[in-house]
Amino acid sequence: MTVTILSLHSYPVKSCGGISHTDIGLTQAGLAFDRQWVIVDRQGVFMTQRQYARMALIQPALGDGTLTLNAPGMPTLQVVPAHDTPAPPPVSVRIFGSDTLGLDEGDAAALWLGDFMGVPCRLLRVHPLAERLASRDHVNAWRRKHREHTPDFPADHAFGFADGFPFLVANQGSLDALNQQLESKGHPPIPMNRFRPNIVVQGLDAYEEDYLASMQIGTLKFAFVKRCARCPIPGIDQATAEFSPEPILTLSSYRRFAEGILFGVNAVVAGAGPGNGAGNGTGALAEPRLRTGDTAELEFNI
Repeated sequence: MTVTILSLHSYPVKSCGGISHTDIGLTQAGLAFDRQWVIVDRQGVFMTQRQYARMALIQPALGDGTLTLNAPGMPTLQVVPAHDTPAPPPVSVRIFGSDTLGLDEGDAAALWLGDFMGVPCRLLRVHPLAERLASRDHVNAWRRKHREHTPDFPADHAFGFADGFPFLVANQGSLDALNQQLESKGHPPIPMNRFRPNIVVQGLDAYEEDYLASMQIGTLKFAFVKRCARCPIPGIDQATAEFSPEPILTLSSYRRFAEGILFGVNAVVAGAGPGNGAGNGTGALAEPRLRTGDTAELEFNI
């Protein structure tokens, strides 16, 4: 069995549009610039497509560290990185149950986002002082189980504004199986972007990722520490922001477990440089990199 990377995706602004890559650098914090920015409401609470489906229509682009945003009916916004030393005072941000720090990107970005979203909001970037870690319970449970073969796997994995872990890995075979189910009910197939993965692999059977312990790509070892429970976001068409009860309704008919409705696996990595999410890798050629077509060596849970 040969398993390879089919596609790579980053989401610079949490819950906004994604960018596809054929070649990208990474750190322990994730793919370069993944979830480096977050939009917060007037109370400082992070905003996502769960409540604001319109966020899917905000399309980011990156160049030389400058974030560019486009959205229907809006002028292009450029968010130029600040070079203040020391960094401006941090703003507290809570992503679900975990606290971290953001750096406010200013009034121009706030006004642009407020005009498009129709509610007051602000744009924050991961602050250089942020120290948000992936769940130590999940990582340490994996380390205990696999310490014989991977004794030096790191315990701490700092990352940015992603929900809970720096990487989400999805299996094209699982999407193909889901689409067969949808089509048998008369529903159109859906693209993988509904599930917002970072790494999509091909060559596995449907849902075979449930049984993987790790994936080695070159010097990088991805530990699969938690299966991913899905919220309603896969019901949002990422091109139109329209909501449908599918595919969650169909997925729930055969992928409901104690942890929730599952699709994809959350991962952390060894073999990449440390990162706290701030900067999160520049994509420079000296960094460890992933490329579409890279071959993965798999280790299954026993």
